[in-house]
Amino acid sequence: QVQVVESGGGLGQAGGSLRLSCTVSGLTFNEYAMGWFRQAPGKEREGVAVITAGGFSTLYTDSVKGRFTISRDNAKNTLYLQMNSLKPEDTAMHYCAASRQPLPLGYWADGSRYNYWGQGTQVTVSL
Repeated sequence: QVQVVESGGGLGQAGGSLRLSCTVSGLTFNEYAMGWFRQAPGKEREGVAVITAGGFSTLYTDSVKGRFTISRDNAKNTLYLQMNSLKPEDTAMHYCAASRQPLPLGYWADGSRYNYWGQGTQVTVSL
């Protein structure tokens, strides 16, 4: 049984930092691309960042470029999202997802291409 469990969310201050973690079990982690998604109240889910199975390539949505860093430790079956220079607009439920499907450029944020999802961890950023 595949389990995807996010942690590390909470309350942060604008300009501050948070680090999210996502631990995966029940699958061969290094065969899956991994993505972070988020959904704010009343808004559609959006892709935040993606990293390839081997960890050699990453992509980010424009609003987090230069502030967030996605990384993975395949030996620990764990995905990370380092969130710096937080903004109130980063407030959202953040989800981790695993994909074994092809993710062509331009389609990495398509949630339907991801096979497994976590329950999410809430990030709230105050001024």
